[in-house]
Amino acid sequence: MLTADVRFEGWTTDDWVRFLHLWKPRAAADLEPTRPRGGVLVIHDGGRLRKLLHTSRGRLDIGHTWPVPLGDLAKAHHASWALAAHTGALDELMERFGARARRGDDLIAQSLCVVQIVREMMAQGAIESWPSRLRGVPPPSDVMVRKTIDSICADGKAICLGMFKAGELWTAFVARRRGFGFDVIAGPDELRPAMGLLSGDWRRDYRHLVRAVEDRYAPLAFGCFAEVDVFRALQTDGRPGAWSRAVAVRDVALSPIPMAVGLALGVDGARYAFDNLKVVTSRIDPFGFMDPLLRSVRGSVGRAAGDKDVPSVLGFDPLAALRALLSR
Repeated sequence: MLTADVRFEGWTTDDWVRFLHLWKPRAAADLEPTRPRGGVLVIHDGGRLRKLLHTSRGRLDIGHTWPVPLGDLAKAHHASWALAAHTGALDELMERFGARARRGDDLIAQSLCVVQIVREMMAQGAIESWPSRLRGVPPPSDVMVRKTIDSICADGKAICLGMFKAGELWTAFVARRRGFGFDVIAGPDELRPAMGLLSGDWRRDYRHLVRAVEDRYAPLAFGCFAEVDVFRALQTDGRPGAWSRAVAVRDVALSPIPMAVGLALGVDGARYAFDNLKVVTSRIDPFGFMDPLLRSVRGSVGRAAGDKDVPSVLGFDPLAALRALLSR
């Protein structure tokens, strides 16, 4: 997804740390003291443990018997996930990747190749993981990834994520599209002076960020702006309509909105309305006489969003997959 001459600019250490912090939506350790944290890495030869590591505590005692269910091993060491690999699995992965990689492959093609190899090795038992959050989710194809990027950001335009806190621009991310990849990955350090004086209300101030991005980089194809705490909470909010409701009440500002994003929000809102309708009808119609009508309404929602519902086209629900990845 990046060009060969990609340029990183406008990042300070604080801005980069804050940007990474956005993608850790879980509560702080002092708020969830009993929740398992970190993961366990296991190397074995099929009948005996060779190495056992915890991502937070380092090397662990290998006195465990093997094989043992990974879920039990994770719980024994108070970890939230576990990954096991047969001795030599990493070398095998690299050998397979080297045999399939081609000189002209870009980052997308190489990443999808690695994903496919890992899937093959998991099916063969050389690599195991717990929990299997993405079981049943097919790996994306090269065409699917490129069409998704095209639908969000056309060539010559940019995307922007702007996060505000206490009336200030907390952090931001800007990516400019050139050809098949992005040639600029920019942070907020050089955008803040160009925004001028802020009012302290991010719902007004994000427009100054949009203007600064378009003046310096390219016209925006998609922009997402919100307060930090709201954005992080939405990442793990599994309720239907959470995102569409946040956009409707201006807890999140999208400007501009690509058609693909607008369609997804419409489907999300329609499912929220359908779920509420189902709750109401279950109270006034305990015998389920209206179920056929509700199924017809839900089918109409899918056809309104497009000839097919998104999960039926992809073979899985992308929003459910995202929530599974970010779940506790």
